[in-house]
Amino acid sequence: MEQVDGFSGLLRDISRACEAQNIPTGAMSAEYAPGQFEINLRHVDDALKAADDCVLFKRAVKGVARRHGHKATFMAKPYPEEAGSGMHMHVSLLDKDGRNVLDGGEDLSSPMLRHAIGGLLDLLPQSMAFLAPNVNSFRRFAPNIFVPVTRSWGFENRSVAMRVPLGPANARRIEHRVAGADANPYLALASMLAGMHHGIVNEIDPGTPHEGNASEKFDTVLPMRPRRAIEKMRRSKILPDYLGADYPSLYAECKEAEYDEFDWLISPQEYEWYLQTD
Repeated sequence: MEQVDGFSGLLRDISRACEAQNIPTGAMSAEYAPGQFEINLRHVDDALKAADDCVLFKRAVKGVARRHGHKATFMAKPYPEEAGSGMHMHVSLLDKDGRNVLDGGEDLSSPMLRHAIGGLLDLLPQSMAFLAPNVNSFRRFAPNIFVPVTRSWGFENRSVAMRVPLGPANARRIEHRVAGADANPYLALASMLAGMHHGIVNEIDPGTPHEGNASEKFDTVLPMRPRRAIEKMRRSKILPDYLGADYPSLYAECKEAEYDEFDWLISPQEYEWYLQTD
């Protein structure tokens, strides 16, 4: 509460700037790291508008922060010793009559919800290059810090990749917890919707919901390094059907060039470790 109070003027002006641009912001709260805040964007029924809202929101936050003498960052892991920042995406699914098909009635989950989660988990390794788009993105992933490092799902479990929040049945939804704050919202949402459709059409079983800590160690199938993620995407047989035949390979080519340039730069750590060695 003290951290929120200390930045109350900044947070108030962010809210006002978003309101002026019709960006539907909601609750604001302090997170684990110093100066780290969570600001929710309210639900909209159009995925493209949700991505638009996210992009405009980031611009508004950075602009307001500058006016207050601060710098706002959406890096996934700006400080090694502090918590990273994610972009959690919530999605529900309505039929033509407006009924939430993820609602299982007396059951916590419907077959549609389970299949959607099954597809999301199946497509997750191939989507990591979108959800973690740069070298810094992967520094956010580590065991036991409430960041997903496994293909897992569960009810009201913040250690899994796909969390199903409990609450009113008609509000049943999936929270996709993998993407970093630096992810492109258009690509992140596209990969999420592709995974859901893939799972529903193919009736993929997600397995048993996880209880307890699902992030004690890395899932060996998930590519937790940039070039591994690119290779998984390059080999994907599913993403091209949703994003266009050429797009995943073109994205991979661009990222490969970016990583090559990154690897060419000499880091301060290299000077510290190697400059004086024989």
